[in-house]
Amino acid sequence: MKQKTKNKLADGVFKFVKKNMAKKPFVSVIVAAGGTSNRMGNVNKLLEEVSGVPVIAITLSALNEAKCVNEIILTANENDIVEFADICKKYNFEKVKQIVKGGSVRLESVYRGMAEVSPEAEIIAIHDGARPFVTEDIIQRTVDGAVEYGAAAPCVPVKDTIKVAKSGFVAETPDRSTLFAIQTPQTFDAALIKAAIFNAVENKIEVTDDCSAVEAIGATVRLVEGSYNNMKITVPQDLEIAEAIYNSEGKA
Repeated sequence: MKQKTKNKLADGVFKFVKKNMAKKPFVSVIVAAGGTSNRMGNVNKLLEEVSGVPVIAITLSALNEAKCVNEIILTANENDIVEFADICKKYNFEKVKQIVKGGSVRLESVYRGMAEVSPEAEIIAIHDGARPFVTEDIIQRTVDGAVEYGAAAPCVPVKDTIKVAKSGFVAETPDRSTLFAIQTPQTFDAALIKAAIFNAVENKIEVTDDCSAVEAIGATVRLVEGSYNNMKITVPQDLEIAEAIYNSEGKA
């Protein structure tokens, strides 16, 4: 019975998507920037610099310059709000409309950010603040995918052989050709993602990403081409890689 209910909800929202395919949608981007950065050594990785520019500034610059993006909602730890606001002012990120206090977990932060998106929003994208090298092409592909299918996320094929382990021993080796690393922005029809996030919050569903919330109500997610450069900065060594990417893209 529960599965039928979930599918009914997803199907109803998907019909809404199809009605809006004819025109360019209003796109709101929620940037999740309230993490604890534990694996970075307890320094805020978003305020770490790449060639003298804070990571969060590089991320926001890519989104601010994307023609398909209409507005940006930034979620942040309470202690970072003033500094993030100063960065937005310094770099003139005019599409950043709100900086919202995030929650204790990502789901809660996204939920709070969603409350601040414009009533005009037809497409909502959710992006990691620590993915500074997202491109306009990737953003546009996810928007197009969300318009057509209701939900879309960029991905890249995994490079390594993956092992499933149990008690320290290999239990299974999945077919690598079926495995993909999922990136952000994860992009959705506004009504679909609002329903999915509300469902996850209300039912205390643990989700590893925003697509998981949509999958939990029976909807499917279209995968689109991402980029290995669209990396998430997580550990100190990633800053060295980010420096190389930044310089190779001619931004330094």
